[in-house]
Amino acid sequence: MTEQRVVLVPDGLAGERVDAAMARMFGLSRTRSADLIAAGHVSLDGRSVGKSDRVSPGEMLDVTIPAERDPLEVVPEVVEGIKIIHDDDSIVVIDKPVGVAVHPSMGWTGPTVVGHLAGAGFRIATSGASERQGIVQRLDVGTSGVMVICKSEHAYSRLKNAFRHRTVDKTYHALVQGHPDPLVGTIDAPIGRHPKSDWKFAVMADGKPSVTHYELLEAHRFASLLEVHLETGRTHQIRVHMSAIKHPCVGDLTYGADPSLTKRVGLERQWLHAVRLGFEHPDTGDYVSYESSYPDDLAEALEIIRDAH
Repeated sequence: MTEQRVVLVPDGLAGERVDAAMARMFGLSRTRSADLIAAGHVSLDGRSVGKSDRVSPGEMLDVTIPAERDPLEVVPEVVEGIKIIHDDDSIVVIDKPVGVAVHPSMGWTGPTVVGHLAGAGFRIATSGASERQGIVQRLDVGTSGVMVICKSEHAYSRLKNAFRHRTVDKTYHALVQGHPDPLVGTIDAPIGRHPKSDWKFAVMADGKPSVTHYELLEAHRFASLLEVHLETGRTHQIRVHMSAIKHPCVGDLTYGADPSLTKRVGLERQWLHAVRLGFEHPDTGDYVSYESSYPDDLAEALEIIRDAH
């Protein structure tokens, strides 16, 4: 609910900056005060102000404070770049672009898949927490590719169970630095939260079981293109496992990628793409498979690697 506050500037705040005066009078942070000023929600004796303007005693400070949005609220918003690969009464399969989260979360203010579906008029299952209803899998914000969302409760139940029992075929392509040895292998190493960073993960003795299978598709001078199959689905699993064997995804500065190579290929994120997703359709029981081609930034980076001699 929007709150309106109108007060007279007291003598004790003479000469203070507007944002500082607001912070002291209303108990707001300087940052929140500056944001309200920038948004045009603050006036002084009827005139608009900048955050560094000074106040004088007796002036009328008029502040409108909009209610802060719940960070977990699903805001309907059509997101440019999300493609619908398949749509029926039970599921919708999308091609998620980079920079889009699957659902709202604390600290994320950007676009989301569930927000897009709501904005585009899709009805999705109501199972699950309110901000991630119908969601049976996730892709990182910085990872693009194919994923499925459930529209019916039956589909949600069946696919949630399929992901839990690892009967869904999840295939990724990853461009990693160097040349893994062996060229076909399995990484079986538990993953947990990084001990020194809340937003990173690492191979940890007390982590959750995590299994990644990979095979070489292309070997180039600086990097290798791998096909990766996930047996488990931990957060950042491929990125953490590849970094653990000293072959981080190209462009993945968070997990040890070479900054110079990242710059050379023009990437602003890790080279990792969910290319294929296969499962038994929750209604028909038939095996279905959906694919996503490389987005432009990954395709261009791969061509640069292919041409490097």
